[in-house]
Amino acid sequence: MPKFDKQGFIDACGIAVKDGQAAIRELVTEAVSDPAGIVKELGEPKKAGIDLLHRSADLTVINFIWSPYMTLIPHDHQMFAVIGLYNGREDNVYWKRTDDGLKAAGADSLGVGDVGTLGHSIIHSVTNPLGKFTSAIHVYGGDFFEPHEPRTEWDHETLEARPWNVETTRRIFAEAEARFMASVA
Repeated sequence: MPKFDKQGFIDACGIAVKDGQAAIRELVTEAVSDPAGIVKELGEPKKAGIDLLHRSADLTVINFIWSPYMTLIPHDHQMFAVIGLYNGREDNVYWKRTDDGLKAAGADSLGVGDVGTLGHSIIHSVTNPLGKFTSAIHVYGGDFFEPHEPRTEWDHETLEARPWNVETTRRIFAEAEARFMASVA
């Protein structure tokens, strides 16, 4: 039996979220220590998308599948996030607000078994630099889709701010998936 059990993981996160990000990080770290177990439980990544595993006012658990070479625009979450990779690689650029908009402030690369944490107001963009799918369990300390505070996203080219829109995120995933499928056709 795989170490990762989807419902058991969600239940444990539901209890741990009351203790904050560090408690969630421990659970995610344990989960991604067995990437094959996650794949066995959730299935082999075959299509990019946002696979919602759990959603409540204080906790969202998502299985993100990134298309090859996909990039997601800079955005914030307005809640903490813990990201655990179980397949591929995720490169993050961290941004800071300036009087002129955004400025790159750092970067990090996560590989299989790595766990990243993002604080409440961190701004980041994400790229899958590989020619294969990247898969990660994301756990958020709130409702990812309807946060208590308004979220912001930034145009990738102009870095102009606008209100975050989940449909923009879904469109970016769908377009990346379509480009990938066209490239292998």
